[in-house]
Amino acid sequence: MLDKKIDRRCFLKAGSVAAICAGTLAMRFSLPTLSFAGEKPIPPPDLKEPVKPFVINAMLHNKASALLRLETGPGLGCTEPAAIGLSAAAAASLFKDRTFDAIEVTTDPNIFKNAMGVIIPGSGGECGIPLASAMGAASGDPGLKLQVFAKMDPQKLATAKRLIREGKVSAKMTKDHPGLYVRTVIRGAGHRAEAVITGQHDHIALLSWDGKPQYGHPLLGAAAKEDGNLSELEAWLLSLSLTDMVALLDNLDENDLSYIREGIAMNSKLVEYGMAQAPGLGVAMAQNRLIQQGFLAKDMATWAGVMTAAGVDSRMGGAMLPAMTLAGSGNQGITSSIPIWTVSEFTGNRDRRLVCRAVALSYLITCTIKAHAGRLSALCGSGVAGGAGVAAGVAYLRGGNVNHIGGAIKNHLETFATVICDGAKTSCALKLGEAATAAVKSALLSLQGTVVKYQDGFIDKSPEKTMLNMGRLSREGLSCMDPVILDIMLNKGA
Repeated sequence: MLDKKIDRRCFLKAGSVAAICAGTLAMRFSLPTLSFAGEKPIPPPDLKEPVKPFVINAMLHNKASALLRLETGPGLGCTEPAAIGLSAAAAASLFKDRTFDAIEVTTDPNIFKNAMGVIIPGSGGECGIPLASAMGAASGDPGLKLQVFAKMDPQKLATAKRLIREGKVSAKMTKDHPGLYVRTVIRGAGHRAEAVITGQHDHIALLSWDGKPQYGHPLLGAAAKEDGNLSELEAWLLSLSLTDMVALLDNLDENDLSYIREGIAMNSKLVEYGMAQAPGLGVAMAQNRLIQQGFLAKDMATWAGVMTAAGVDSRMGGAMLPAMTLAGSGNQGITSSIPIWTVSEFTGNRDRRLVCRAVALSYLITCTIKAHAGRLSALCGSGVAGGAGVAAGVAYLRGGNVNHIGGAIKNHLETFATVICDGAKTSCALKLGEAATAAVKSALLSLQGTVVKYQDGFIDKSPEKTMLNMGRLSREGLSCMDPVILDIMLNKGA
């Protein structure tokens, strides 16, 4: 490998001037790893059994008057089919056996849109809302939450497909329930079970048996406990300035940093699989071939995009590997973390605490924009919100102050603001690979003093107001786009 002398930036405190130190950059083009010079590699999580959920915990501001918990957790495959499978598994768990006469699943339009065409893990490369529901009912363990398909085997898959062939599974959507909504009703042996998921992909809000709510059921208790203060925490998050968010990073303790590293390790497994197997659309492997053929350059921004696309290739291609989700999306978890890790590897940055703090900042920015824009919308949340998070994280990693970080956010939002979500599918790897590349460039441009002016379009004077404007674009400006997208998807070829 060729060593080159460059400047290495040492971050001091938010708002201060970054000191520049001389250092040595070893150009690294390998997949992201979790080993550092002089340290033993951090072992990846045990993926033989479903990984227990974890949260970014104890991020304190000032006198610990407020506590921010950004809910994260492992999800197997796309979270929308997983939510459908979880709802069905929860309803099915109320039966003594798994003999069913009918399974009816109803979702909100966004869940329907995102679950239609994405490959379901354990399905043998197939997709579809009825199949996700049947797989959850036939074999899903609701205790596994968004890893509900983790124990699928050929016999259980055959049972699910038989239910569909026999016409026992139906799917429809409803506009009567705002926000995220999945309802499954299962009938069998003269009984009726119902499960409803609302708000978050794994939040089971209702279980009933023959019309009687199952108050006190363990699945409900766990959901209520986890969902508890989400709205309050979102309100607190939205009250923070960018300076406040950067200051929060200094309060991360070793447990917090360890949680973040676990998430990076989890998503790195998807990257490795994507580069080796070319699942889904195979975007990453194709781009790597183009690099080897000399048609693309292996620069830092491009390579960040390749690595991100590899992870998304795996997830959208149905790989039996979990992703660390962020704000209900595995693609968001991949997009908000892998590019930052790739930049750190590319530049030879061995300060693992700094890298993890940069990823934590990415999470904060991503969740801020999602809180403004909505958990599911007509926008590509991973590309827009996750990309802005990456831009902020890369600017922080490279020694930028709060102005540089804010400029990076503005640059990326101006670049990617109106990229739409037309459902979860293998081609998400195309969008999110480009989003990662654009995010890295946005950060580097800001560090060079090139930032979109507030007179331009929806960009405002502050990054906080710009993110708020982004939310308005999503909620008010693009609210009529989702029905059109869904209508096109449902009637293609008609």
